[in-house]
Amino acid sequence: MAAKRGTDEMRDRVVLGEFGVRNVHTTDFPGNYPGYEDAWDRRRFEEVPTMAVEKVFVYNNTSIVQDEILAHRLGLIPIRADPRLFEYRNQEAHAILPFSGDEEGTEIDTLQFQLKIKCSRNAQAAKESSDPNELYFNHKVYSKHMTWVPLGNQTDLFPDADFRPVHDDILIALLRPGQEIDVLMHCVKGIGKDHAKFSPVATASYRLLPDITLLQPVEDEAAEMLQKCFSPGVIEIQNIKGKKVARVANARLDTFSREVFRHEGLKNLVRLARVRNHYIFSVESTGILPPDVLVSEAIKILMGKCQRFLNELDSVPME
Repeated sequence: MAAKRGTDEMRDRVVLGEFGVRNVHTTDFPGNYPGYEDAWDRRRFEEVPTMAVEKVFVYNNTSIVQDEILAHRLGLIPIRADPRLFEYRNQEAHAILPFSGDEEGTEIDTLQFQLKIKCSRNAQAAKESSDPNELYFNHKVYSKHMTWVPLGNQTDLFPDADFRPVHDDILIALLRPGQEIDVLMHCVKGIGKDHAKFSPVATASYRLLPDITLLQPVEDEAAEMLQKCFSPGVIEIQNIKGKKVARVANARLDTFSREVFRHEGLKNLVRLARVRNHYIFSVESTGILPPDVLVSEAIKILMGKCQRFLNELDSVPME
Protein backbone atom coordinates (compact mmCIF):
# COMPACT_ATOMS: atom_id res chain seq x y z
CA MET A 1 0.00 0.00 0.00
CA ALA A 2 2.85 2.39 0.87
CA ALA A 3 4.56 1.62 -2.44
CA LYS A 4 1.36 2.35 -4.36
CA ARG A 5 0.92 5.63 -2.48
CA GLY A 6 4.49 6.59 -3.37
CA THR A 7 3.89 5.82 -7.03
CA ASP A 8 0.68 7.85 -7.06
CA GLU A 9 2.54 10.77 -5.49
CA MET A 10 5.18 10.64 -8.21
CA ARG A 11 2.49 10.72 -10.88
CA ASP A 12 0.37 13.47 -9.34
CA ARG A 13 2.96 15.75 -7.73
CA VAL A 14 6.32 17.31 -8.52
CA VAL A 15 7.96 17.44 -5.10
CA LEU A 16 10.47 20.25 -4.50
CA GLY A 17 13.52 19.51 -2.39
CA GLU A 18 16.02 21.80 -0.74
CA PHE A 19 18.49 21.92 -3.61
CA GLY A 20 16.48 20.81 -6.61
CA VAL A 21 13.39 19.18 -8.02
CA ARG A 22 12.86 15.44 -7.80
CA ASN A 23 10.36 13.04 -9.36
CA VAL A 24 10.48 14.89 -12.64
CA HIS A 25 11.54 11.94 -14.68
CA THR A 26 8.02 10.59 -15.10
CA THR A 27 5.95 11.56 -18.14
CA ASP A 28 2.79 10.01 -16.76
CA PHE A 29 0.19 12.80 -16.46
CA PRO A 30 -3.06 11.10 -15.42
CA GLY A 31 -6.00 12.61 -17.24
CA ASN A 32 -3.87 15.16 -19.08
CA TYR A 33 -1.83 15.22 -22.27
CA PRO A 34 1.75 16.19 -21.30
CA GLY A 35 2.16 18.53 -24.28
CA TYR A 36 -1.12 20.35 -23.75
CA GLU A 37 0.49 23.23 -21.91
CA ASP A 38 2.84 23.86 -24.86
CA ALA A 39 -0.20 24.65 -26.96
CA TRP A 40 -0.75 27.70 -24.78
CA ASP A 41 2.59 29.40 -24.88
CA ARG A 42 3.17 32.79 -26.47
CA ARG A 43 2.93 31.34 -29.98
CA ARG A 44 -0.81 30.84 -29.68
CA PHE A 45 -1.28 34.56 -29.14
CA GLU A 46 0.88 35.49 -32.10
CA GLU A 47 -2.07 34.62 -34.31
CA VAL A 48 -4.54 36.87 -32.48
CA PRO A 49 -4.82 39.96 -34.74
CA THR A 50 -4.33 43.56 -33.60
CA MET A 51 -4.07 46.98 -35.20
CA ALA A 52 -0.63 48.58 -35.61
CA VAL A 53 1.03 51.31 -37.68
CA GLU A 54 2.03 49.87 -41.05
CA LYS A 55 2.72 52.92 -43.19
CA VAL A 56 4.11 56.31 -42.19
CA PHE A 57 3.86 59.25 -44.61
CA VAL A 58 6.46 61.83 -43.62
CA TYR A 59 5.54 65.35 -44.76
CA ASN A 60 8.06 67.13 -42.59
CA ASN A 61 10.60 65.93 -40.06
CA THR A 62 13.32 68.33 -38.95
CA SER A 63 14.06 66.51 -35.69
CA ILE A 64 17.31 64.65 -35.09
CA VAL A 65 15.43 61.34 -35.42
CA GLN A 66 15.83 59.94 -38.93
CA ASP A 67 12.65 59.23 -40.89
CA GLU A 68 13.10 55.45 -40.86
CA ILE A 69 13.84 55.38 -37.12
CA LEU A 70 10.82 57.58 -36.45
CA ALA A 71 8.62 55.26 -38.51
CA HIS A 72 9.95 52.25 -36.63
CA ARG A 73 9.22 53.86 -33.25
CA LEU A 74 5.71 54.76 -34.32
CA GLY A 75 5.09 51.21 -35.53
CA LEU A 76 5.86 49.75 -32.10
CA ILE A 77 3.35 51.96 -30.26
CA PRO A 78 0.35 49.78 -29.27
CA ILE A 79 -2.93 51.15 -30.62
CA ARG A 80 -6.14 50.75 -28.62
CA ALA A 81 -8.53 49.57 -31.29
CA ASP A 82 -10.59 46.40 -31.43
CA PRO A 83 -9.29 44.46 -34.46
CA ARG A 84 -12.56 42.56 -34.72
CA LEU A 85 -14.13 45.74 -36.11
CA PHE A 86 -11.82 45.74 -39.14
CA GLU A 87 -10.90 43.56 -42.08
CA TYR A 88 -7.45 42.62 -43.35
CA ARG A 89 -6.28 45.02 -46.01
CA ASN A 90 -6.43 43.29 -49.39
CA GLN A 91 -7.20 39.89 -47.88
CA GLU A 92 -6.30 37.98 -51.08
CA ALA A 93 -2.84 39.57 -51.22
CA HIS A 94 -2.48 39.06 -47.47
CA ALA A 95 -2.70 35.29 -47.92
CA ILE A 96 0.19 35.38 -50.41
CA LEU A 97 2.44 38.15 -49.11
CA PRO A 98 1.20 40.04 -46.03
CA PHE A 99 1.00 43.83 -46.30
CA SER A 100 2.84 44.06 -49.61
CA GLY A 101 0.21 46.02 -51.53
CA ASP A 102 0.33 49.74 -52.17
CA GLU A 103 -3.44 50.16 -52.27
CA GLU A 104 -5.04 52.99 -50.32
CA GLY A 105 -6.79 52.16 -47.09
CA THR A 106 -10.53 52.27 -46.60
CA GLU A 107 -12.74 52.79 -43.59
CA ILE A 108 -13.15 49.03 -43.08
CA ASP A 109 -9.47 48.08 -43.07
CA THR A 110 -7.45 51.14 -42.01
CA LEU A 111 -7.11 53.53 -39.10
CA GLN A 112 -5.45 56.87 -39.78
CA PHE A 113 -3.52 58.89 -37.21
CA GLN A 114 -1.77 62.23 -37.51
CA LEU A 115 1.22 63.52 -35.58
CA LYS A 116 1.81 67.23 -36.12
CA ILE A 117 3.82 69.16 -33.57
CA LYS A 118 6.32 72.02 -33.56
CA CYS A 119 8.66 73.17 -30.81
CA SER A 120 8.85 76.86 -29.87
CA ARG A 121 10.64 78.96 -27.30
CA ASN A 122 8.91 80.14 -24.14
CA ALA A 123 9.31 83.92 -24.05
CA GLN A 124 8.16 84.01 -20.42
CA ALA A 125 10.90 81.68 -19.16
CA ALA A 126 13.40 83.04 -16.64
CA LYS A 127 16.70 84.12 -18.21
CA GLU A 128 18.78 82.11 -15.77
CA SER A 129 16.72 78.94 -16.29
CA SER A 130 18.34 75.94 -17.98
CA ASP A 131 15.37 73.58 -17.65
CA PRO A 132 14.02 72.55 -21.08
CA ASN A 133 10.57 72.16 -19.55
CA GLU A 134 10.59 75.89 -18.79
CA LEU A 135 12.48 77.11 -21.84
CA TYR A 136 10.48 75.36 -24.59
CA PHE A 137 6.96 74.42 -25.59
CA ASN A 138 6.31 70.98 -27.12
CA HIS A 139 9.93 69.89 -26.83
CA LYS A 140 8.86 66.35 -25.93
CA VAL A 141 6.82 64.41 -28.47
CA TYR A 142 4.61 61.84 -26.76
CA SER A 143 2.19 59.25 -28.05
CA LYS A 144 -0.64 61.42 -26.71
CA HIS A 145 0.04 63.82 -29.59
CA MET A 146 -1.16 61.18 -32.06
CA THR A 147 -4.73 62.02 -33.07
CA TRP A 148 -7.21 59.86 -34.92
CA VAL A 149 -8.26 61.16 -38.35
CA PRO A 150 -11.42 59.32 -39.51
CA LEU A 151 -11.35 57.81 -42.98
CA GLY A 152 -14.48 57.84 -45.11
CA ASN A 153 -17.56 57.32 -42.95
CA GLN A 154 -15.70 55.99 -39.88
CA THR A 155 -17.32 58.72 -37.79
CA ASP A 156 -20.69 57.12 -38.53
CA LEU A 157 -19.40 53.54 -38.31
CA PHE A 158 -17.76 54.09 -34.91
CA PRO A 159 -19.69 56.91 -33.20
CA ASP A 160 -18.44 55.96 -29.72
CA ALA A 161 -14.94 54.96 -30.75
CA ASP A 162 -11.90 56.17 -28.85
CA PHE A 163 -9.07 55.06 -31.10
CA ARG A 164 -5.77 56.13 -29.59
CA PRO A 165 -2.43 54.78 -28.33
CA VAL A 166 -2.71 52.51 -25.31
CA HIS A 167 -0.35 54.73 -23.31
CA ASP A 168 -0.18 58.51 -23.57
CA ASP A 169 3.31 58.90 -22.14
CA ILE A 170 5.44 56.98 -24.67
CA LEU A 171 8.29 59.32 -25.64
CA ILE A 172 8.77 59.46 -29.42
CA ALA A 173 11.29 62.26 -29.96
CA LEU A 174 12.87 65.41 -28.48
CA LEU A 175 12.63 68.73 -30.30
CA ARG A 176 14.26 72.14 -30.08
CA PRO A 177 12.83 75.51 -31.23
CA GLY A 178 12.15 75.50 -34.96
CA GLN A 179 12.09 71.70 -35.26
CA GLU A 180 8.82 69.98 -36.12
CA ILE A 181 7.30 66.63 -37.04
CA ASP A 182 4.39 66.25 -39.44
CA VAL A 183 3.49 62.66 -40.32
CA LEU A 184 0.42 60.65 -41.26
CA MET A 185 0.09 57.01 -40.15
CA HIS A 186 -1.99 54.15 -41.48
CA CYS A 187 -2.78 51.33 -39.06
CA VAL A 188 -3.80 47.95 -40.44
CA LYS A 189 -4.83 44.59 -39.06
CA GLY A 190 -2.12 41.96 -38.68
CA ILE A 191 -0.77 39.13 -36.53
CA GLY A 192 2.40 38.74 -34.49
CA LYS A 193 3.60 35.92 -36.76
CA ASP A 194 4.09 38.55 -39.49
CA HIS A 195 5.67 41.23 -37.27
CA ALA A 196 6.25 41.64 -33.54
CA LYS A 197 4.42 44.99 -33.52
CA PHE A 198 1.14 43.09 -33.95
CA SER A 199 1.75 40.85 -30.92
CA PRO A 200 -1.03 41.48 -28.37
CA VAL A 201 0.82 40.05 -25.34
CA ALA A 202 3.89 41.16 -23.42
CA THR A 203 4.42 37.84 -21.63
CA ALA A 204 2.50 34.57 -21.63
CA SER A 205 3.56 31.86 -19.20
CA TYR A 206 2.25 28.95 -17.20
CA ARG A 207 3.12 27.21 -13.95
CA LEU A 208 1.93 24.21 -12.01
CA LEU A 209 -0.44 24.73 -9.11
CA PRO A 210 1.52 24.85 -5.82
CA ASP A 211 0.71 22.28 -3.16
CA ILE A 212 1.96 23.07 0.36
CA THR A 213 1.50 20.63 3.24
CA LEU A 214 2.42 21.14 6.88
CA LEU A 215 3.76 17.83 8.14
CA GLN A 216 3.54 18.84 11.81
CA PRO A 217 1.77 21.57 13.78
CA VAL A 218 3.73 24.84 13.66
CA GLU A 219 3.07 27.14 16.59
CA ASP A 220 4.02 30.49 18.16
CA GLU A 221 7.36 31.95 17.01
CA ALA A 222 7.89 29.16 14.50
CA ALA A 223 4.48 29.95 12.98
CA GLU A 224 5.41 33.61 12.55
CA MET A 225 8.74 32.70 10.98
CA LEU A 226 7.03 30.23 8.68
CA GLN A 227 4.60 32.90 7.52
CA LYS A 228 7.51 35.17 6.54
CA CYS A 229 9.04 32.40 4.43
CA PHE A 230 6.15 32.44 1.95
CA SER A 231 4.43 34.99 -0.24
CA PRO A 232 1.77 37.16 1.45
CA GLY A 233 -1.52 35.32 1.89
CA VAL A 234 -0.09 31.81 1.67
CA ILE A 235 0.28 31.07 5.39
CA GLU A 236 -2.34 32.20 7.88
CA ILE A 237 -1.89 32.31 11.65
CA GLN A 238 -4.86 31.33 13.82
CA ASN A 239 -5.28 31.73 17.53
CA ILE A 240 -6.28 28.34 18.94
CA LYS A 241 -6.51 27.93 22.71
CA GLY A 242 -4.11 30.79 23.28
CA LYS A 243 -1.52 29.52 20.80
CA LYS A 244 -0.57 30.89 17.40
CA VAL A 245 -0.99 28.06 14.91
CA ALA A 246 0.03 28.25 11.26
CA ARG A 247 -2.15 26.89 8.46
CA VAL A 248 -1.99 26.96 4.69
CA ALA A 249 -4.55 29.54 3.56
CA ASN A 250 -3.93 29.85 -0.19
CA ALA A 251 -1.07 27.86 -1.71
CA ARG A 252 -1.87 29.27 -5.17
CA LEU A 253 -0.26 32.60 -4.23
CA ASP A 254 3.16 31.10 -3.52
CA THR A 255 6.08 31.66 -5.89
CA PHE A 256 8.16 28.79 -4.43
CA SER A 257 11.19 30.77 -3.35
CA ARG A 258 12.10 27.85 -1.04
CA GLU A 259 13.04 30.31 1.67
CA VAL A 260 11.74 27.81 4.23
CA PHE A 261 14.61 25.42 3.42
CA ARG A 262 17.12 27.93 4.78
CA HIS A 263 15.75 27.44 8.31
CA GLU A 264 16.87 24.23 10.02
CA GLY A 265 13.93 24.28 12.40
CA LEU A 266 11.32 24.59 9.64
CA LYS A 267 12.50 22.76 6.56
CA ASN A 268 11.43 19.34 7.84
CA LEU A 269 7.98 20.58 8.82
CA VAL A 270 6.83 21.51 5.32
CA ARG A 271 6.41 19.63 2.08
CA LEU A 272 6.43 21.69 -1.13
CA ALA A 273 4.99 20.17 -4.28
CA ARG A 274 3.18 21.04 -7.48
CA VAL A 275 0.09 19.41 -8.94
CA ARG A 276 1.17 17.90 -12.23
CA ASN A 277 -2.09 18.19 -14.12
CA HIS A 278 -3.20 21.63 -12.90
CA TYR A 279 -1.71 24.51 -14.88
CA ILE A 280 -2.01 28.18 -14.07
CA PHE A 281 -1.63 30.34 -17.16
CA SER A 282 -0.65 34.01 -16.91
CA VAL A 283 -1.20 36.32 -19.85
CA GLU A 284 0.02 39.93 -19.75
CA SER A 285 -1.67 42.07 -22.36
CA THR A 286 -0.05 45.08 -24.02
CA GLY A 287 -3.35 46.89 -23.40
CA ILE A 288 -4.76 46.57 -26.90
CA LEU A 289 -7.29 43.97 -25.74
CA PRO A 290 -8.14 42.71 -22.23
CA PRO A 291 -6.37 39.45 -21.29
CA ASP A 292 -9.64 37.49 -21.05
CA VAL A 293 -10.52 38.53 -24.60
CA LEU A 294 -7.07 37.48 -25.82
CA VAL A 295 -7.49 34.02 -24.29
CA SER A 296 -10.96 33.53 -25.78
CA GLU A 297 -9.74 34.64 -29.21
CA ALA A 298 -6.73 32.30 -28.96
CA ILE A 299 -9.07 29.43 -28.08
CA LYS A 300 -11.18 30.17 -31.16
CA ILE A 301 -8.05 30.11 -33.34
CA LEU A 302 -6.92 26.79 -31.83
CA MET A 303 -10.38 25.30 -32.31
CA GLY A 304 -10.34 26.44 -35.93
CA LYS A 305 -7.00 24.73 -36.50
CA CYS A 306 -8.28 21.53 -34.93
CA GLN A 307 -11.38 21.61 -37.11
CA ARG A 308 -9.30 22.15 -40.26
CA PHE A 309 -7.11 19.21 -39.28
CA LEU A 310 -10.17 17.01 -38.80
CA ASN A 311 -11.52 18.14 -42.17
CA GLU A 312 -8.22 17.20 -43.78
CA LEU A 313 -8.40 13.75 -42.20
CA ASP A 314 -11.93 13.28 -43.46
CA SER A 315 -10.89 14.26 -46.98
CA VAL A 316 -8.13 11.65 -47.13
CA PRO A 317 -9.40 8.66 -49.19
CA MET A 318 -9.52 5.41 -47.26
CA GLU A 319 -7.72 2.47 -48.81
